[in-house]
Amino acid sequence: MQSKDQYYVPEGSYWPIVGSVGMAAMLGGFASSLHGGIMGTGIMILGLVIILFMVFGWMGQVVHESESGLYNKQVDKSFRIGMAWFIFSEVMFFAAFFGALFYAREFSVPWLAGEGNNMWTGKLLWPEFKAVWPLIEMPKPEAFVVPKAVIHAWEIPALNTMLLLASGATLTWAHWALYNGKRDQIIYGLMATIALGVLFLGLQVAEYAEGYGHLDLKMTSGIYGSTFYMLTGFHGLHVTLGTIMLICILMRVIRGHFDADNHFGFEAVAWYWHFVDVVWLGLFIYVYWFV
Repeated sequence: MQSKDQYYVPEGSYWPIVGSVGMAAMLGGFASSLHGGIMGTGIMILGLVIILFMVFGWMGQVVHESESGLYNKQVDKSFRIGMAWFIFSEVMFFAAFFGALFYAREFSVPWLAGEGNNMWTGKLLWPEFKAVWPLIEMPKPEAFVVPKAVIHAWEIPALNTMLLLASGATLTWAHWALYNGKRDQIIYGLMATIALGVLFLGLQVAEYAEGYGHLDLKMTSGIYGSTFYMLTGFHGLHVTLGTIMLICILMRVIRGHFDADNHFGFEAVAWYWHFVDVVWLGLFIYVYWFV
Protein backbone atom coordinates (compact mmCIF):
# COMPACT_ATOMS: atom_id res chain seq x y z
CA MET A 1 0.00 0.00 0.00
CA GLN A 2 1.33 3.41 -0.94
CA SER A 3 1.58 5.97 1.85
CA LYS A 4 -0.59 9.07 1.78
CA ASP A 5 2.45 11.18 0.81
CA GLN A 6 3.32 9.06 -2.23
CA TYR A 7 1.71 9.04 -5.64
CA TYR A 8 1.70 5.83 -7.63
CA VAL A 9 3.43 6.25 -10.98
CA PRO A 10 2.88 3.20 -13.21
CA GLU A 11 5.60 1.77 -15.37
CA GLY A 12 5.62 2.34 -19.12
CA SER A 13 2.70 0.68 -20.89
CA TYR A 14 2.15 -0.54 -24.43
CA TRP A 15 -1.65 -0.18 -24.18
CA PRO A 16 -1.77 3.38 -25.61
CA ILE A 17 0.13 2.17 -28.67
CA VAL A 18 -2.27 -0.77 -29.09
CA GLY A 19 -5.23 1.62 -28.83
CA SER A 20 -3.70 3.99 -31.38
CA VAL A 21 -3.18 1.16 -33.86
CA GLY A 22 -6.77 0.01 -33.32
CA MET A 23 -8.26 3.49 -33.85
CA ALA A 24 -6.14 4.09 -36.94
CA ALA A 25 -7.24 0.75 -38.42
CA MET A 26 -10.90 1.30 -37.59
CA LEU A 27 -11.07 4.84 -38.99
CA GLY A 28 -8.91 3.99 -42.00
CA GLY A 29 -11.03 0.95 -42.77
CA PHE A 30 -14.22 2.96 -42.40
CA ALA A 31 -12.93 5.64 -44.79
CA SER A 32 -11.87 2.95 -47.25
CA SER A 33 -15.28 1.26 -47.11
CA LEU A 34 -16.99 4.58 -47.88
CA HIS A 35 -14.96 4.75 -51.10
CA GLY A 36 -15.74 1.16 -52.06
CA GLY A 37 -12.50 -0.40 -50.82
CA ILE A 38 -12.58 -4.20 -50.92
CA MET A 39 -10.85 -4.66 -47.55
CA GLY A 40 -12.24 -1.55 -45.87
CA THR A 41 -14.92 -3.29 -43.81
CA GLY A 42 -12.56 -6.04 -42.71
CA ILE A 43 -9.91 -3.56 -41.58
CA MET A 44 -12.55 -1.56 -39.71
CA ILE A 45 -13.73 -4.67 -37.84
CA LEU A 46 -10.13 -5.63 -37.06
CA GLY A 47 -9.55 -2.15 -35.65
CA LEU A 48 -12.65 -2.44 -33.45
CA VAL A 49 -11.43 -5.82 -32.15
CA ILE A 50 -8.03 -4.31 -31.31
CA ILE A 51 -9.72 -1.43 -29.46
CA LEU A 52 -11.86 -3.83 -27.43
CA PHE A 53 -8.75 -5.89 -26.63
CA MET A 54 -7.01 -2.71 -25.48
CA VAL A 55 -9.95 -1.64 -23.28
CA PHE A 56 -10.25 -5.01 -21.53
CA GLY A 57 -6.48 -5.34 -21.11
CA TRP A 58 -5.85 -1.82 -19.87
CA MET A 59 -8.84 -1.74 -17.54
CA GLY A 60 -7.87 -5.17 -16.24
CA GLN A 61 -4.42 -3.82 -15.40
CA VAL A 62 -5.94 -0.86 -13.56
CA VAL A 63 -8.25 -3.17 -11.57
CA HIS A 64 -5.28 -5.37 -10.66
CA GLU A 65 -3.29 -2.35 -9.47
CA SER A 66 -6.24 -1.12 -7.41
CA GLU A 67 -6.87 -4.50 -5.78
CA SER A 68 -3.13 -4.89 -5.09
CA GLY A 69 -3.21 -1.81 -2.88
CA LEU A 70 -1.03 0.34 -5.12
CA TYR A 71 -3.45 3.30 -5.05
CA ASN A 72 -3.98 5.71 -2.20
CA LYS A 73 -6.19 8.72 -1.48
CA GLN A 74 -4.20 10.98 -3.81
CA VAL A 75 -4.65 8.58 -6.71
CA ASP A 76 -8.33 8.22 -5.83
CA LYS A 77 -8.71 12.01 -5.89
CA SER A 78 -7.02 12.29 -9.29
CA PHE A 79 -9.35 9.60 -10.66
CA ARG A 80 -12.37 11.51 -9.41
CA ILE A 81 -11.15 14.77 -10.94
CA GLY A 82 -10.53 12.98 -14.24
CA MET A 83 -14.02 11.45 -14.22
CA ALA A 84 -15.57 14.81 -13.41
CA TRP A 85 -13.82 16.40 -16.41
CA PHE A 86 -14.89 13.49 -18.61
CA ILE A 87 -18.54 13.95 -17.65
CA PHE A 88 -18.16 17.70 -18.25
CA SER A 89 -16.93 16.94 -21.76
CA GLU A 90 -20.00 14.73 -22.26
CA VAL A 91 -22.21 17.59 -21.08
CA MET A 92 -20.64 19.83 -23.73
CA PHE A 93 -21.09 17.05 -26.31
CA PHE A 94 -24.84 16.96 -25.77
CA ALA A 95 -25.04 20.73 -25.30
CA ALA A 96 -23.80 21.11 -28.90
CA PHE A 97 -26.59 18.88 -30.20
CA PHE A 98 -29.24 20.56 -28.06
CA GLY A 99 -27.91 23.88 -29.33
CA ALA A 100 -28.26 22.71 -32.95
CA LEU A 101 -31.87 21.73 -32.30
CA PHE A 102 -32.59 25.01 -30.52
CA TYR A 103 -31.05 27.06 -33.34
CA ALA A 104 -32.98 25.21 -36.02
CA ARG A 105 -36.23 25.40 -34.10
CA GLU A 106 -36.09 28.96 -32.80
CA PHE A 107 -34.15 30.73 -35.56
CA SER A 108 -33.71 28.91 -38.87
CA VAL A 109 -37.27 27.72 -39.35
CA PRO A 110 -38.87 31.10 -38.46
CA TRP A 111 -36.39 32.91 -40.71
CA LEU A 112 -37.37 30.71 -43.65
CA ALA A 113 -40.97 31.77 -43.03
CA GLY A 114 -39.98 35.42 -43.37
CA GLU A 115 -39.58 36.42 -39.72
CA GLY A 116 -36.87 38.66 -38.33
CA ASN A 117 -34.16 40.23 -40.45
CA ASN A 118 -34.56 37.61 -43.17
CA MET A 119 -38.13 38.58 -44.07
CA TRP A 120 -37.66 37.85 -47.77
CA THR A 121 -35.76 34.56 -47.56
CA GLY A 122 -38.73 32.25 -47.15
CA LYS A 123 -40.94 34.33 -49.43
CA LEU A 124 -38.48 34.01 -52.30
CA LEU A 125 -37.71 30.31 -51.81
CA TRP A 126 -41.03 28.85 -50.66
CA PRO A 127 -43.88 31.39 -50.56
CA GLU A 128 -46.28 28.90 -48.91
CA PHE A 129 -43.84 27.81 -46.19
CA LYS A 130 -45.13 27.93 -42.59
CA ALA A 131 -42.88 27.89 -39.53
CA VAL A 132 -44.45 25.02 -37.59
CA TRP A 133 -42.50 22.65 -35.36
CA PRO A 134 -42.06 19.73 -35.68
CA LEU A 135 -41.18 20.39 -39.29
CA ILE A 136 -43.00 17.52 -41.00
CA GLU A 137 -44.69 19.66 -43.66
CA MET A 138 -41.70 20.11 -45.93
CA PRO A 139 -41.28 23.25 -48.05
CA LYS A 140 -39.99 20.99 -50.86
CA PRO A 141 -41.50 17.53 -50.23
CA GLU A 142 -39.87 15.88 -53.25
CA ALA A 143 -36.42 16.44 -51.73
CA PHE A 144 -37.18 14.70 -48.42
CA VAL A 145 -38.82 11.63 -46.94
CA VAL A 146 -41.90 13.28 -45.45
CA PRO A 147 -42.95 11.62 -42.15
CA LYS A 148 -46.58 10.77 -41.56
CA ALA A 149 -46.41 11.71 -37.87
CA VAL A 150 -44.02 12.11 -34.93
CA ILE A 151 -43.30 9.87 -31.95
CA HIS A 152 -45.79 10.79 -29.22
CA ALA A 153 -44.26 11.69 -25.86
CA TRP A 154 -46.76 9.80 -23.72
CA GLU A 155 -46.22 6.40 -25.23
CA ILE A 156 -42.79 4.66 -25.32
CA PRO A 157 -40.83 7.84 -24.40
CA ALA A 158 -42.84 8.32 -21.18
CA LEU A 159 -42.39 4.65 -20.28
CA ASN A 160 -38.66 4.91 -20.96
CA THR A 161 -38.51 7.99 -18.72
CA MET A 162 -40.01 6.01 -15.84
CA LEU A 163 -37.57 3.16 -16.50
CA LEU A 164 -34.53 5.43 -16.35
CA LEU A 165 -35.78 7.22 -13.24
CA ALA A 166 -36.35 3.84 -11.60
CA SER A 167 -32.85 2.72 -12.64
CA GLY A 168 -31.40 5.78 -10.93
CA ALA A 169 -33.24 4.76 -7.75
CA THR A 170 -32.02 1.13 -7.88
CA LEU A 171 -28.45 2.28 -8.48
CA THR A 172 -28.69 4.64 -5.51
CA TRP A 173 -29.94 1.69 -3.44
CA ALA A 174 -26.88 -0.33 -4.51
CA HIS A 175 -24.64 2.64 -3.66
CA TRP A 176 -26.19 2.92 -0.20
CA ALA A 177 -25.72 -0.83 0.31
CA LEU A 178 -22.04 -0.48 -0.60
CA TYR A 179 -21.51 2.12 2.12
CA ASN A 180 -23.24 -0.16 4.60
CA GLY A 181 -21.44 -3.35 3.64
CA LYS A 182 -24.55 -5.18 2.39
CA ARG A 183 -23.09 -6.98 -0.59
CA ASP A 184 -26.24 -8.96 -1.46
CA GLN A 185 -28.20 -5.72 -1.80
CA ILE A 186 -25.45 -4.24 -3.96
CA ILE A 187 -25.83 -7.17 -6.35
CA TYR A 188 -29.62 -6.96 -6.40
CA GLY A 189 -29.54 -3.20 -6.97
CA LEU A 190 -27.05 -3.52 -9.83
CA MET A 191 -28.98 -6.37 -11.43
CA ALA A 192 -32.19 -4.33 -11.30
CA THR A 193 -30.41 -1.31 -12.83
CA ILE A 194 -28.97 -3.41 -15.64
CA ALA A 195 -32.37 -5.00 -16.35
CA LEU A 196 -34.01 -1.56 -16.53
CA GLY A 197 -31.27 -0.31 -18.86
CA VAL A 198 -31.69 -3.31 -21.19
CA LEU A 199 -35.48 -2.83 -21.18
CA PHE A 200 -34.98 0.85 -22.05
CA LEU A 201 -32.83 -0.09 -25.03
CA GLY A 202 -35.32 -2.71 -26.18
CA LEU A 203 -38.14 -0.17 -26.14
CA GLN A 204 -35.99 2.35 -28.00
CA VAL A 205 -35.37 -0.24 -30.72
CA ALA A 206 -39.15 -0.76 -30.93
CA GLU A 207 -39.61 3.02 -31.15
CA TYR A 208 -37.10 3.27 -34.00
CA ALA A 209 -38.82 0.39 -35.80
CA GLU A 210 -42.13 2.24 -35.49
CA GLY A 211 -40.59 5.50 -36.68
CA TYR A 212 -38.76 4.02 -39.67
CA GLY A 213 -41.22 1.31 -40.64
CA HIS A 214 -44.61 2.92 -40.11
CA LEU A 215 -44.23 6.68 -39.69
CA ASP A 216 -41.51 7.25 -42.31
CA LEU A 217 -39.60 9.30 -39.76
CA LYS A 218 -36.02 8.91 -40.95
CA MET A 219 -32.67 10.65 -40.93
CA THR A 220 -33.60 12.05 -44.33
CA SER A 221 -36.82 13.59 -43.01
CA GLY A 222 -35.40 17.09 -42.89
CA ILE A 223 -34.04 18.88 -39.84
CA TYR A 224 -36.56 17.32 -37.46
CA GLY A 225 -35.68 13.74 -38.42
CA SER A 226 -31.93 14.32 -38.37
CA THR A 227 -31.89 16.08 -34.98
CA PHE A 228 -34.32 13.52 -33.50
CA TYR A 229 -32.14 10.54 -34.36
CA MET A 230 -28.91 12.39 -33.62
CA LEU A 231 -29.96 13.18 -30.05
CA THR A 232 -31.85 9.99 -29.20
CA GLY A 233 -29.32 7.80 -31.02
CA PHE A 234 -26.29 9.18 -29.20
CA HIS A 235 -28.18 8.93 -25.92
CA GLY A 236 -29.00 5.29 -26.69
CA LEU A 237 -25.30 4.68 -27.36
CA HIS A 238 -24.48 6.16 -23.96
CA VAL A 239 -27.09 3.95 -22.28
CA THR A 240 -25.51 0.95 -24.02
CA LEU A 241 -22.03 1.88 -22.79
CA GLY A 242 -23.39 2.56 -19.30
CA THR A 243 -25.10 -0.83 -19.21
CA ILE A 244 -21.87 -2.57 -20.23
CA MET A 245 -19.99 -0.70 -17.48
CA LEU A 246 -22.63 -1.69 -14.92
CA ILE A 247 -22.24 -5.35 -15.94
CA CYS A 248 -18.48 -5.06 -15.42
CA ILE A 249 -19.03 -3.48 -12.00
CA LEU A 250 -21.51 -6.25 -11.08
CA MET A 251 -18.90 -8.88 -11.96
CA ARG A 252 -16.37 -7.10 -9.77
CA VAL A 253 -18.82 -6.90 -6.87
CA ILE A 254 -19.53 -10.64 -7.17
CA ARG A 255 -15.76 -11.25 -7.01
CA GLY A 256 -15.59 -9.30 -3.75
CA HIS A 257 -14.19 -6.00 -5.03
CA PHE A 258 -15.06 -2.62 -3.48
CA ASP A 259 -15.74 -1.61 0.09
CA ALA A 260 -16.93 1.54 1.84
CA ASP A 261 -13.47 3.14 1.61
CA ASN A 262 -12.29 1.92 -1.81
CA HIS A 263 -14.94 1.99 -4.54
CA PHE A 264 -14.04 4.60 -7.12
CA GLY A 265 -14.87 2.26 -10.03
CA PHE A 266 -18.40 1.79 -8.72
CA GLU A 267 -18.87 5.48 -8.06
CA ALA A 268 -17.56 6.56 -11.47
CA VAL A 269 -20.06 4.32 -13.24
CA ALA A 270 -22.82 5.61 -10.95
CA TRP A 271 -21.96 9.22 -11.87
CA TYR A 272 -22.05 8.31 -15.55
CA TRP A 273 -25.42 6.57 -15.25
CA HIS A 274 -27.00 9.49 -13.38
CA PHE A 275 -25.64 11.83 -16.05
CA VAL A 276 -27.34 9.69 -18.72
CA ASP A 277 -30.59 9.92 -16.72
CA VAL A 278 -30.44 13.72 -16.60
CA VAL A 279 -29.73 13.97 -20.34
CA TRP A 280 -32.76 11.81 -21.05
CA LEU A 281 -34.99 14.13 -19.02
CA GLY A 282 -33.83 17.01 -21.23
CA LEU A 283 -34.48 14.90 -24.32
CA PHE A 284 -37.94 13.88 -23.17
CA ILE A 285 -38.98 17.45 -22.43
CA TYR A 286 -37.46 19.22 -25.44
CA VAL A 287 -37.51 16.56 -28.16
CA TYR A 288 -40.70 14.63 -27.35
CA TRP A 289 -42.91 16.76 -25.11
CA PHE A 290 -42.46 20.34 -26.37
CA VAL A 291 -43.22 19.66 -30.03
